[in-house]
Amino acid sequence: MSKYIVAALYHFTKFEDHKALQAPLQAVCDANGVKGSLLLAFEGINGTIAGSRSSIDAVLAAIRALPGCKALEHKESFASEMPFLRMKVKLKKEIVTLGQPSVDPTAHVGNYVTPEDWNDLISQDDVVLIDTRNDYEVEIGTFKGAVDPKTKSFGEFPDWWEKNKDRFHNKRVAMFCTGGIRCEKSTNFLMSKGVEDVYHLKGGILKYLEDVSEENSTWDGECFVFDSRVSVKHGLKEGQYELCYACRMPLAPEDFDRPEYEHGVSCHQCIDAHSEDRKNRFRERQKQVELAKARGTTHIG
Repeated sequence: MSKYIVAALYHFTKFEDHKALQAPLQAVCDANGVKGSLLLAFEGINGTIAGSRSSIDAVLAAIRALPGCKALEHKESFASEMPFLRMKVKLKKEIVTLGQPSVDPTAHVGNYVTPEDWNDLISQDDVVLIDTRNDYEVEIGTFKGAVDPKTKSFGEFPDWWEKNKDRFHNKRVAMFCTGGIRCEKSTNFLMSKGVEDVYHLKGGILKYLEDVSEENSTWDGECFVFDSRVSVKHGLKEGQYELCYACRMPLAPEDFDRPEYEHGVSCHQCIDAHSEDRKNRFRERQKQVELAKARGTTHIG
């Protein structure tokens, strides 16, 4: 049985003083043994946390008690091991960074489409499907036929759109991301640019993989998640990918057989990215990880 509940959440609301919320929220998480990461900004809250059923419920109740957060929704999946090493409540300028000050998801966003209706929408000839995630996320899984902007970060999306918008003239635009938060901003951005027919997947890929059976799915591959599980697949079961601890990129099982792979030191994606001196530091870190494991403790450096 899966031991830990993993709750992914976000909510856009305009906090009067988000900095004042940091310490009390950190205290609630610590008191309940919850680990993960929560981001607070003037525009709202975003993050993923993990813990027992009762501890997750307690923290979610505390978050929903914050100003403007009563309607917060969250998505749950499961992990056999605690997927985070620590708990951190961080202050940010944006809870998901697009770098467009005029974008305001609390004003208006695109049309929500439920997972049950998603396949019908994206199969229509006048609809273009755009993946708003980063290139390494798209690489391990995406919807069939989706456009990949090949962005390194979400902040590159506005520039990509301006350079490519003519490709989608007279098209309805459907967009998707992991849990839905990036699409709240990207749909608002497109609408501000005059795009009228904009849609996004309600609950994101995670909700789609939870609600739509594999037999009826148009999803191809696995979905990258930002915790130690690395990826999930249909039914939100843990996937096959692991992280390279040097570059933090996802690796498939066959990647561990490549000659460039050295556990904790390098993979085929970063073999030439680090100096030998830095690789030696990685080797020492990996040695400390293995020593801690042998002692029955966790190395969190």
